[in-house]
Amino acid sequence: MSIEDNVRTVKAFFAAMGEGDKQALFALSAEDIEWIVPGEGWPLAGTHRGHAGLADLLQTALKELETSFSLPPEYVAQGDRVLVVGSAEGTIKATGKAWEDNWVFAITVRDGKLTNIREYVDTQALARASETAASPRP
Repeated sequence: MSIEDNVRTVKAFFAAMGEGDKQALFALSAEDIEWIVPGEGWPLAGTHRGHAGLADLLQTALKELETSFSLPPEYVAQGDRVLVVGSAEGTIKATGKAWEDNWVFAITVRDGKLTNIREYVDTQALARASETAASPRP
């Protein structure tokens, strides 16, 4: 696949996420996809594997976060890697605390399917917004 095809695939994946179209997300991702969200102390952190992990991650995001994206992301590609650069803001539903995040997703595309997503996000901002009075940092 060409670099342009890889970018189109990633753009289609992000569009499907925005629309909540799970069938399209599964069709665009490999059965053994791995999605790594760094950090600890916030609901989405961890390594999520396969379509079941993808479904769980998306369900958790819907349940735990309100998110909006102020600008369309930028796509930078080389070979089978597509970097998606963007920003988001939102609220952690459980705490009512707001967060802002500038992020990069490093995505690997092989044979027209996403095989790996590695997020580079502001884990500190997200963890702080997830804290409750009963669970402050040590």
